[in-house]
Amino acid sequence: MTSVPVPHHYAPKWAADTRATPPAVGDERETLTAYLDWHRQTFELKCAGVPPERLSERAVPPSSLSLHGLLRHLAGTERWWFRIQFAGEDVPMLYYTDDDPEQDFEALDGDPGEALEVWRAECRRANEILAAASLDDTGVQLSTGEPVSLRRIVVSMIAEYARHNGHADLLRERIDGATGM
Repeated sequence: MTSVPVPHHYAPKWAADTRATPPAVGDERETLTAYLDWHRQTFELKCAGVPPERLSERAVPPSSLSLHGLLRHLAGTERWWFRIQFAGEDVPMLYYTDDDPEQDFEALDGDPGEALEVWRAECRRANEILAAASLDDTGVQLSTGEPVSLRRIVVSMIAEYARHNGHADLLRERIDGATGM
């Protein structure tokens, strides 16, 4: 895949667009995984070049969202869907407890750079799981005990990133005026 040049009027000053273009023609797996990767790369570009101390900034009041909180949330979501529900790995939840379910967004303790590395590690592990399985394979939804296909998980993750990339775009614009990606 090749990188798509970004029109000058849309390209932010803070990052080069290195995302691979999702295929216009391809099989289901290729298309779904390319779009998931594209959305992950989009989110990472939204965080690129922001000073670490500003990643925790809640820049769109009254919302409590921050880029740091979104990093934590997306790392936890990757782990929840791919590792816990699909692969059945016995790993702890990230930034979540029953007593404090919103700590991914609310408790912004810790280093944002570390949160970025945790998110990257979760994406790598999710990609390993995705590469080793069929889209028809199923995990178990812990809330219902019902099966959930890997296909459904990938589609859910694309929707999750699409939603939060919009949030990240607004946050980034408020932090330093950068738009695009």
